[in-house]
Amino acid sequence: MFLIISLIFSLLSFSSHASVLDFCVADYTAPNGPAGYSCKNPAKVTENDFVFNGLRIAETETLLYLGAMSLFGLGSRNQKTFRPKKSAPSGSKGAQLKKHIDATLGSGNLREAVKLPPGEDINEWLAVNTVDFFNQVNILYGTLTEFCTPIDCPMMTAGPKYEYRWADGIIIKKPIEVSAPKYVELLMDWIESLLDDETLFPQRLGSPFPSNFQEVVKTIFKRLFRVYAHIYHSHFQKIMSLKEEAHLNTCFKHFVLFTWEFRLIEKGELAPVQELVDSIIQL
Repeated sequence: MFLIISLIFSLLSFSSHASVLDFCVADYTAPNGPAGYSCKNPAKVTENDFVFNGLRIAETETLLYLGAMSLFGLGSRNQKTFRPKKSAPSGSKGAQLKKHIDATLGSGNLREAVKLPPGEDINEWLAVNTVDFFNQVNILYGTLTEFCTPIDCPMMTAGPKYEYRWADGIIIKKPIEVSAPKYVELLMDWIESLLDDETLFPQRLGSPFPSNFQEVVKTIFKRLFRVYAHIYHSHFQKIMSLKEEAHLNTCFKHFVLFTWEFRLIEKGELAPVQELVDSIIQL
């Protein structure tokens, strides 16, 4: 996918040394009714694998992730993003923490990379990572805009059991049914307006965060998760055909580990891809 993809893959030779774990392949079963997962046919997978919809998904860990997040779109299909990327202002605390994120992602351990750096303010850490994950979803969804259309995805769903309706509490107070692309558009507009609001996401070093800041962040992450859930249920085969599944899986692993570390999403919200989430957390 990238112009220097061969270089990145050359760095992944460590994967042959991954330990082997007993695991259970998850088969998604919802032929005529509610969605559900069942474990059948115990299989051997490595600690760098996780399973979704009965498919073994090779997850290529942090080296590929670092290349993906630094270079995603460089030489990729149409070099798309859903909208322009956000960045922390130069000289801000967020910019300093962003450098820390980039450095720690190269350490080879996503679990360590998501942890609050010693001596840092948790709200600063949440803020800069919120921008980062917004950009990641922006880039990932940008590869699907010609496939995720109002005709193909007339509702924002995550499988047959889960439908998401949109409300922002200000302009749209009562949840409304919208197509998946419209939901993502409204979501990204909403998040972008929050990120640009300096009373919520202060840009100057030492400026206080509002008392409801962490609740706002939790709502952002809950809704970003829904985009991942929709992609996995509705577009994973297309992602595989584009050979972008490794990037999707590693971005999602980073997302899950970060939200788990800071308890940003209630477990019930994760139900559409619970097996996948559990496999990430338990490895």
